[in-house]
Amino acid sequence: MPATTTVDLLRLSPDFVRDPYPVYAALRAQAPVHRVRTPDGPEIYLVLGHETCRAALTDPRLSRDWRGSGRLRQIINADEDDPNLAHMSMAEPPDHTRLRRLVTREFTPRRIDALAPRVQEITDGLLDAMTADGARRADLVDSFAFPLPMTVICELLGVPELDRHSFRRWSNEMLAPTSPQAQGAAYADLGAYLPRLIAAKRTEPGDDLLSALIHTVDEEGDRLSPAELVGMCNLLLIAGHETMTNLVGNGMRALFAHPDQLRLLRGDLGLIDGAVEEMLRYDGPVETSLERLALTDVELGGVLIPAGSTVRMVLADADRDTARFARPEAFDIRRDTRGHLAFGHGLHHCLGAALARVEGRIAIRSLLERCPHITADIGADALPWVPGLLVRGVRKLPVRW
Repeated sequence: MPATTTVDLLRLSPDFVRDPYPVYAALRAQAPVHRVRTPDGPEIYLVLGHETCRAALTDPRLSRDWRGSGRLRQIINADEDDPNLAHMSMAEPPDHTRLRRLVTREFTPRRIDALAPRVQEITDGLLDAMTADGARRADLVDSFAFPLPMTVICELLGVPELDRHSFRRWSNEMLAPTSPQAQGAAYADLGAYLPRLIAAKRTEPGDDLLSALIHTVDEEGDRLSPAELVGMCNLLLIAGHETMTNLVGNGMRALFAHPDQLRLLRGDLGLIDGAVEEMLRYDGPVETSLERLALTDVELGGVLIPAGSTVRMVLADADRDTARFARPEAFDIRRDTRGHLAFGHGLHHCLGAALARVEGRIAIRSLLERCPHITADIGADALPWVPGLLVRGVRKLPVRW
């Protein structure tokens, strides 16, 4: 049956952006699908619960091919021919299959594993700088959680050092825009920069992923087009740092809020792998999936989603579903977290999940080794939160040790 009402998320809870979990749980108890008004205005359909989200994430009737739909402006202030969008996250098979195959040829587990020593080196340098002044206070986001993945992904792709400060502004506006105009300007600025970078890499290739993507050719002679190179570079740069920044920030906030778990991990850093997985499940860096377009009328959980609707799967709620995890509201670093959806599921499962895990383990372990008494330096309700439904995290995280 069709949804008969539109739920205003902020009316349900003025504190929704900081703590959306009770709202999601209350809605899930009523039905797995709801038409809602989001905090930034648009009306969309939300899919809740672990089982329903998993099913929706693999449902071909819910498409990421916005560029071919004629409805792109429904979700992004950009044009269909914008090369920033010519990537696999905005495609469905067969285009998605082709693009992912070409990128996977170079974005290999071997390349990721080889990065670990460099990730450790960058981590150590950032912690040296963070602790150098003796003040024993810092903003963990600005001094550590943001520059670590930004440096790693830029080095991986071969982005020059002096260009990196621009990416934070562009990324913020693309993923959590302050206005449609600011989002459009960010797409335009990055779209102007990336072709210049790619042209330089063609002339002087290096031992980096972007140089490899420019020159990679599969067995059938296929290669990425100029627009697809821009799109893939955009996707890897933006996704490559945003997820990791908020994995560290959200993970440390969870530890601060659960001192017993912080003591447990500090006393046995061999638990780091499970701790990172629980951080991803408990308060992961991606709150909902990217928007899907309902290609036809779709019935999920007894609710009809009309063709043309914008749909998001709430990954944060799926990983707090009592039908999948016992006591999901508890943060337990020894929990069996298998099956969490923090990196999505299906065709669009995050390509960089392995890299995020490597960085997360090194970052959290090194931070606790260097600053074993680290704690929050401000109350959680005073933190500046990232707006929107996609990214789950804070802009700043003051700490002391």
